[in-house]
Amino acid sequence: MTNTDVYVKTRQKEFNYPQGASNSLTSYEGNGGIVLGGFLRRIVIALDRDDLAKLPFSDDVTPDSRLLMRRNLRDRVSALAPFLIYEPDPYIVLGDDGRLSWIMDAFTISDSYPYSTHYQLDQNLINYMRNSVKVVIDAYDGTTTFYVFDSDDPIIAGYRRIFPDLFKDASQMPPGLRKHVRYPELLLKLQAEVYGLYHMTDPEAFYNREDLWTVATEVGMTEGGAQATQPMQPNFVLMKLPSETGEEFVEILPFTPANRNNLIGWIAGRSDGEKYGTSVVYNFPKTKLVDGPLQIEARIDQNAQLSGQLTLWNQQGSHVRRGALLVIPTGRALLYAEPIYLQAERSPMPELRLVVLALQDKLAYGPTFESAMAALFGGAASSLSAAPTTGAAAEPARGAGTSAALSGASPTGDINGLIAEAAKDLADYQRLTAEGKLGEAGQKLEELKRALDKLNARQR
Repeated sequence: MTNTDVYVKTRQKEFNYPQGASNSLTSYEGNGGIVLGGFLRRIVIALDRDDLAKLPFSDDVTPDSRLLMRRNLRDRVSALAPFLIYEPDPYIVLGDDGRLSWIMDAFTISDSYPYSTHYQLDQNLINYMRNSVKVVIDAYDGTTTFYVFDSDDPIIAGYRRIFPDLFKDASQMPPGLRKHVRYPELLLKLQAEVYGLYHMTDPEAFYNREDLWTVATEVGMTEGGAQATQPMQPNFVLMKLPSETGEEFVEILPFTPANRNNLIGWIAGRSDGEKYGTSVVYNFPKTKLVDGPLQIEARIDQNAQLSGQLTLWNQQGSHVRRGALLVIPTGRALLYAEPIYLQAERSPMPELRLVVLALQDKLAYGPTFESAMAALFGGAASSLSAAPTTGAAAEPARGAGTSAALSGASPTGDINGLIAEAAKDLADYQRLTAEGKLGEAGQKLEELKRALDKLNARQR
């Protein structure tokens, strides 16, 4: 646990990992922490850390032993720079030198920017916010470095003059870490809230709020396990943006019109190369009605076989958990994918039981992505279990489709081969992403999209 102090370089070995009938032990080799030194110094440290009963009299402590304190990332950065606001979701990366580091976004804020609307950010009411700093914390020795990424921000410029040794230029960040910086989630969520109103440039439309957008909502889980609608969270994906030539690591958040559930557009925050820190918005044609996340969730609930099975699973000591609804662009179509898990009340580990796939005019499901793909594109029956069943076929088309609509087709050997290819590409993409091989993962994602495009073409 990282919320407590620890003493390292003592006579007592530290547990590393289990090794057969015994345990592998190790000793801390870093230079982080405070040297305990002699008896008087230990007394002072024990007084400060409220550890008088143990530290001064322990036989395991030597003069070279060290105290590691403020190991919680948020406590650490807040103690060093309490005047900054921090992203609540730090992420860990692997540098070219093989060291693990945490990266945390930091912001300057103000409530006094002239002629600007105020928005709520946690406990603060602000009208100015800039992602001026990236904080890097070495995961082993705790070395913390503040890199300034927005030198034009006057607030951070003032803090740099007050604390000249605290901050470094972004150019000094090692390239192995620089390639891992990403568009911050907290900033994109607030920008999306602002853009939902201020994308209107016609004064009359703006005054009447005729084209107000909101962040799309989806079905989520409350702390008590009950289902509830909630705003979608930004989703990081590797994809090729429209009109771009290469894959990018982007952060996506979709929009719906105010008080409606159909998709109207989406915003993407970019993280790669010279495009880092910029965002782009794509609009869906207003003449086309594209289903939004809640409409897809409603179609899942309205499917008789699915609804009955989910109700059955939600009884007898277990409950259903719905995963995040993902959107995969496939040419002119949008493919929605949602995993559904079953979790026992006494087990902390949910088990994947269903994958639901949906197009604009079709819905299918199966115990695996491959079986759901077979039901969606190959004409096979949707199934609630891995064994062959005579369950209901994929949901039929619902009237006239949009540019995202596909029609049904009979199964063929080629289609089954494409389905298997798409399933393999998805598995490879997930594995490579987990291994941190983002470039190779991006290629697999493109291969997945090409397979889906081929299936799309065969269904026309």
